Parts: sequence; C-alpha cells; structure tokens
Amino acid sequence: MAETEPTEAETATLARAITRAQGLAERGQGAPIVAAVMDGDKVMAWGDNEVHVDQDPTRHAEIVAIAHACADQGHPDLSGKTLITTLQPCEMCLGALRFAGISRVVFAAGRPRVKDGYFQFHGLELADFAAACDGDLDWAGHVMEDDVLNLYGAREASA
Repeated sequence: MAETEPTEAETATLARAITRAQGLAERGQGAPIVAAVMDGDKVMAWGDNEVHVDQDPTRHAEIVAIAHACADQGHPDLSGKTLITTLQPCEMCLGALRFAGISRVVFAAGRPRVKDGYFQFHGLELADFAAACDGDLDWAGHVMEDDVLNLYGAREASA
C-alpha cells in the first residue's frame, strides 16, 4: 500500500492527540508525543510518551497505546486497527505496530522536519518499511504537521 488521505475521524483524533501533546509540553513531561489506537471511527486506547516518567526507553506513546488497546480487548491482535500519532513512528514503534497487526498509521510531524534524535536509522524511509511489509502498510503523513513542529525541534524540509 502507500500514502493515503486521513478520514475525518482520523483527523479529529489527531487533533485531540495534538492538544494532549501540547499539554504534556506545557507540563514539561519529556518528549510530548501522544498516540491512539482506533477501531474504525472509535478510539480504543490512548498512550502518552512515558520514557522519562518510567525511565524506560521502550515506553513510547505508540507502544503505550498499543499495550492499552491489547489489554482492554484481552488479546494482542490489533488487525485492521489504525495508529494515530503526533510524530511519525520510530523504527521500534513501526516494528511493534506490525507485530500487533496494525496496518495503517496517521501521523502529524514527519522525520524529515524534526530533530534527528527521534530516529536511529536515518536512511530508512517509511516507504522502505512499507515495502518490507510486502505493501501491507498504508499511512497518511504530515497531517497538521505545522501544528506540532514546535514540539519536536522543527527544521526546514529538505528538498
């Protein structure tokens, strides 16, 4: 699959996530990243970045949201669900969402426009990851991106 447009429900959920992320930033709670898992038009679970809360580098917002969604439904299969996040998922989170069965991602800020510290494999593009998934991943990226760049060390888009 490939890049697509977000639905109205996905856009509304991302707007809520952005508001939550701005609140985290105002409270100084580490990297202000927020994620949600959606089942159709309904939010199943929210996750905030807890890396600096738990002193655990694996507690990214996406991982937290996935864990809550799986716990709430009583099993680890999130096939057909969508992950919404204020920052393009890192490589670890992309792996986790695939293990959970998630095949769609909607995000605000993309890797090219945020500081490097959020990603470890700078040569790996989202399209490369999607290709490695045999095309079983689609995404809507850079949605409301300008609304969050101040949270993630904005830089100019590369040409």
